Amino acid sequence: MRQDLPMESVRARGEAADRNLRLLPKAHLHLHFTGSMRPGTLLELADRYGVHLPEALSSGEPPKLRATDERGWFRFQRLYDIARSCLRTPEDIQRLVQEAAEEDARDGSGWLEIQVDPTSYAPRLGGLIPAMEIILDAVETASRDTGVGMRVLVAANRTKHPLDARTLARLAVRHADRGVIGFGLSNDERRGFARDFDRAFAIAREGGLLAAPHGGELSGPGSVRDCLDDLEAGRIGHGVRAAEDPRLMRQLAERGVTCEVCPASNVALGVYEKPEDVPLRTLFSAGVPMALGADDPLLFGSRLAAQYQLAREHHSFTDLELAELARQSVRASAAPEDVKKRLLGGIEDWLTG
Repeated sequence: MRQDLPMESVRARGEAADRNLRLLPKAHLHLHFTGSMRPGTLLELADRYGVHLPEALSSGEPPKLRATDERGWFRFQRLYDIARSCLRTPEDIQRLVQEAAEEDARDGSGWLEIQVDPTSYAPRLGGLIPAMEIILDAVETASRDTGVGMRVLVAANRTKHPLDARTLARLAVRHADRGVIGFGLSNDERRGFARDFDRAFAIAREGGLLAAPHGGELSGPGSVRDCLDDLEAGRIGHGVRAAEDPRLMRQLAERGVTCEVCPASNVALGVYEKPEDVPLRTLFSAGVPMALGADDPLLFGSRLAAQYQLAREHHSFTDLELAELARQSVRASAAPEDVKKRLLGGIEDWLTG
């Protein structure tokens, strides 16, 4: 299922070998919890718990997905839910987080913000607060073991009632001193209105958390604008459809609102037909800050460094431009200043060394 990134590639025009993208320090700001799982881990856990996996999850290849219509999105969610049902114990949670951190370390990430809705795991882990604490304990341990700085972004599900989102926002604020740095809103952005969740985001912002809802993926630029106007977003999950609106791109650039762009995911879900159709160059040229992310490697088959490789191969990003993308990911992160300084220094070393 995994699409390994070549350690070095040589451009057709005969230049010297490109710098190794796995050695480029970067921050990873858009990675979903269950979707970070290794395919082999899913197979092992499914066998342990007697969960029947459909061929789309057991074949060893990324499933064929297209989520631009309701039926396609339902299939994507069904596969995700089946995979999530294999996470049943604190040990399973610890393994998932440990392996996610190891994969990020392998891809050059020095900082990872993993996104989770703890209500999805609460029934098997003793309730909402125990689930949150188990996740945070796992993050603390994995960060210590791998050297990758890790924090958690708690995400509400926009297909559920806004009152559920308020409960999650309060839970997130309660654990801000344990490693929760932000509050998000995930699932199908075509359902419901961002403004329905404005109170939840107000609770999160008042508690010092970053507002980072999804927008501008399955819906157009209007959903990005709603996130800005109604939820006062500091970052946008995806946001790629902002490229369809020059005025909105100027607004994002002027405010310094980073879009967590996940190019391989965009293609896998049918938002764009081909990698070269993802408007990375349009956003970059407009000055919109971007942080490339892998979204759900379990389902899309590629991790963080592969997103930079896509920018290099399909959009002709130079190493100088790729380094700037890495800088933008670090600047947009919630990493402490000393971590940011170290990563930014490492990016300069990557360019010069």
